Amino acid sequence: MKKEKPVKKSKIKENFSDRLIQGFIYLVVIALCLLIIIPCINVLALSFNDGADAAKGGIYFWPRVFTLDNYKEVFADGKIMKSYGITIARTFIGTSLSLIVTTLAAFALKEEKLPGRKIITMLITFTMLFGGGMIPTYIQYKNLHLLNSFWVYVIPGMVGVTNLLMVRTFFESIPDSLEESAKLDGCGYFKIYTQIVLPLSKPVLAVVGLYTAVGHWNDWFAGAFYMNSSKLWPVQTVLQQMLSRAMASSQEVKTASQAIAQANSAVTSDSLKMAAVVITTVPILCIYPFAQKYFAKGAMIGAVKG
Repeated sequence: MKKEKPVKKSKIKENFSDRLIQGFIYLVVIALCLLIIIPCINVLALSFNDGADAAKGGIYFWPRVFTLDNYKEVFADGKIMKSYGITIARTFIGTSLSLIVTTLAAFALKEEKLPGRKIITMLITFTMLFGGGMIPTYIQYKNLHLLNSFWVYVIPGMVGVTNLLMVRTFFESIPDSLEESAKLDGCGYFKIYTQIVLPLSKPVLAVVGLYTAVGHWNDWFAGAFYMNSSKLWPVQTVLQQMLSRAMASSQEVKTASQAIAQANSAVTSDSLKMAAVVITTVPILCIYPFAQKYFAKGAMIGAVKG
């Protein structure tokens, strides 16, 4: 038997203008990546550099005088480790509860048979445009006994309107035939929610979960304004207070000897700031690679309506 010759795949020929446009797109993407990466490398280099030496300038991609004093100064206060525990607990509990409540609400709002569905959606959307303000919010938290409590970090941000509408939009894109066939097999709403809707919604859950986790991790406002005791401060609030004290002390130099001592110090307010940025940013960046597969797909939700 004669061997069949392999079929050659025909390639689409690109003209010069197509290649030019493609090359321009590559250059724009590379430039944007450099704009993001270069500042991050600079912050990392400054965090490992001597503060007095860094004040002279000229440090870009690697430290000139390597030191760990900036990180030692940040961790010198024992509160930082405890605050990390508060932040991790807040991020895990807050994100988990937010996903549960948001998906349950979105699953209910996608049902066209829900009584008052349009009115409920309108009232929820109304909160995106208008808010009570800081003082009414503080009074409300006080009446709910949330002040000086760990739950002030979790309960107020349990549902985000933007996330809720995003999840509802994704749920509506799931074919109705799947839900109808499940009902014919005897499944109730809760079983449809847990065994059909949620397994198919990994992309949107990854997006909403990542956004919520980053919001919890980066928030310093709640700890600074709703906590009288520093025992329940998250790491962002502790570092914010630490930087405020460092900047205040640098502005309170009164004598020449104090100015000379501060100029020769291995740790300055700027170098301390860079170390704090690295400490607070790196842990949350470690989560992204695990959610990247679903994040890229879920980020396009709502961009195309099919």
